[in-house]
Amino acid sequence: MARLTRRFFDRPALRVAPELLGCRLIHQRGARGDWLEARIVEVEAYAGEGEDPASHAHRGPTPRCASMFGPPGRFYIYRCMGLHFCVNLVCGAKGQGGAVLLRAACAVRGLPTMARRRGGRSGRELANGPGKLAQAFGITARHDGCDAIAGALRVEAARERPARILVSGRVGIRHATERPWRFFVADDPSVSRTSLNRLARQP
Repeated sequence: MARLTRRFFDRPALRVAPELLGCRLIHQRGARGDWLEARIVEVEAYAGEGEDPASHAHRGPTPRCASMFGPPGRFYIYRCMGLHFCVNLVCGAKGQGGAVLLRAACAVRGLPTMARRRGGRSGRELANGPGKLAQAFGITARHDGCDAIAGALRVEAARERPARILVSGRVGIRHATERPWRFFVADDPSVSRTSLNRLARQP
């Protein structure tokens, strides 16, 4: 599979987000270790400082969101409500603070390992939500700031583009939910369950 470039991520999160659908999230553990792979099917865009009240970057850099202001093409990992981790990809020029949240993915390789981490769950339940995705891939705070292009944990280009993409408001947040910045693959069973899916439209 083709590697994505730094230039791909060096654009506003709202432009990068829909183009991540169909791309592959990979976690490779050594030459003979586990190879985990999933096709990204749902994402949300978050803008930088002063542009998006729902974004961690809205009020500027903090120790928690410092990675969002780093170079594009890196991971920003944070713990949500003290319960689970969320996986984001930093977008835009260094210092801007944009990112794309990976909300859901369809597992295609390394399913036994993912199932064990997810307490025996299988199929669409492996990664159909941001916390589930991180758990299935073994992603924690130690991956915050890691290179998403060439590292063991990385994102690679799509083998083929999704046939149809839909857009809706963002979910799981309190501010700016009306912004149509959530993108997902139409009719994919691994997309998270939300009432907004039936109200979604084409971008």
